[in-house]
Amino acid sequence: MATQEPDEYPVGETVQGAVSFGAALTLWREHRRTSKKKLAAAMGFDPSYISHVEAGRHAAGEEFARKAESVLNAGGALWRAWRAEGTVRAPGAAVVEGLVVDEDHARLHYDGRLYRPNQRRRLFNGGAEPVTRYLMRISVDRYPGQPERSNALYRARPLTFDELALTASCDGEPMIWRPKQDRDSFKEAWLCLENERGRFPLYPGQRALLEYGYAVDDQRWGLWFQRAVRLPTRHLSVELVFPAALDPMVWGTETSTTAEAVPLRTPIFRSVTTIPDEVGEQVVFTWATDDPPVGARYRLEWRFRARDGDADQPRPELRTASDRMKAAGIVQHGDPILSRAARLFDLPAEAEAASDVLDRLFAAMQRVREHHVFGKGMGLAAPQIGISRAAAIVQPPDPNTEPLVLLNPRVIGSSAETDEQYEGCLSFFDVRGLVPRPLRLEVEHTRLDGQRSIIVLDTGLARLAGHEIDHLYGRLYTHRMRDGVEPIPVEQYRGTGQAWSYR
Repeated sequence: MATQEPDEYPVGETVQGAVSFGAALTLWREHRRTSKKKLAAAMGFDPSYISHVEAGRHAAGEEFARKAESVLNAGGALWRAWRAEGTVRAPGAAVVEGLVVDEDHARLHYDGRLYRPNQRRRLFNGGAEPVTRYLMRISVDRYPGQPERSNALYRARPLTFDELALTASCDGEPMIWRPKQDRDSFKEAWLCLENERGRFPLYPGQRALLEYGYAVDDQRWGLWFQRAVRLPTRHLSVELVFPAALDPMVWGTETSTTAEAVPLRTPIFRSVTTIPDEVGEQVVFTWATDDPPVGARYRLEWRFRARDGDADQPRPELRTASDRMKAAGIVQHGDPILSRAARLFDLPAEAEAASDVLDRLFAAMQRVREHHVFGKGMGLAAPQIGISRAAAIVQPPDPNTEPLVLLNPRVIGSSAETDEQYEGCLSFFDVRGLVPRPLRLEVEHTRLDGQRSIIVLDTGLARLAGHEIDHLYGRLYTHRMRDGVEPIPVEQYRGTGQAWSYR
């Protein structure tokens, strides 16, 4: 028996004159005599997610709309409703998929001895799977622009998780955490939505308030605080609280994947107040922005004018991209170390020496990230930090992906097919060059235990690794450029260069 398809929608369930997707979904689900539970199972979503979409509490993503259209066999009606709703949705309520930060607030309090950051993020799960953990990062640099001094400090007095006394909660419920990376001046930890009493995942369509805090003494915390936007974020705010007796002065810059550091586009507000349980007057600096782009970094810096006589206060003015890389400890073009082959490690006999070089590379990469956002991934070779040993690290574009560690690497095979893309080099970062490279590399490298391993790398990762391996053999990317092609200034590259793309 043929069934008649609905030709109108419930009255009042519209968005600026267009039918709401949630109302259309309800109508078609009921028309097909399907429960939310059955529809969720057929689509691979949680039933609560269906409820939130139908009630209008969550804007469905494209994947959800396509699956609903297919499962309910709506003849294109659901897809049209989703498309129509997307064209009229307010800017602040755009279609989202995955984890979204509705509100990100960071408070940094300094009492004259300890810095105490506290992060508060209101999260929304706009994806199709429950969220069970959240990655947090701690990065410190006591002497920006003086990498050797910072390296020496953290080798002598490394940060430890015990000293940080990290605490975290979700909607007031204590969370456990697990270390992910543990370096002298850089820490990453998974904040897990669980504790000894049970688990509390953030399901699709749900919101939760996540908070965490820690403490670092002022002998290992620099005069800066940075916020990196790694997830879609609706509102970002920062609050700095300093003793008024220090006569603090605060300024800030922002960096993105398409621009160098520029002054903050919105003002920093200053107020003087007496905070309960604090000694004396406090100066509070607040700054905020709406809808910051993913990949943006906002850096607040300060000086305490009452301490201007301290030797630690001055820092060099960094005018160009190369200035910033030099300040981060990167050897610059013209240094002889960049034109000679690096010495191989005798592994496993030199495992300790190799580990030390890798630690120094990771520390340098973190310093570099404070000066520039790398949307296509990044890499660093030991000669670039003044160490003529065959070690390099490659970080894929996704910062949550484990970095590729290369010891004694050599290319043992490559594809005949190549492409040409723009590359930059931290050792002469004011220009970009159009470089042809194979689309696939086979690379042999050695592990710390002396075992050899062969990996196959494709497209962008092959390009990143090839660039760093070249450094270990005394070659720069300019050696691979076609005759007659020269590097262009980074300002010109912004106008003509494109992000790496592959079919």
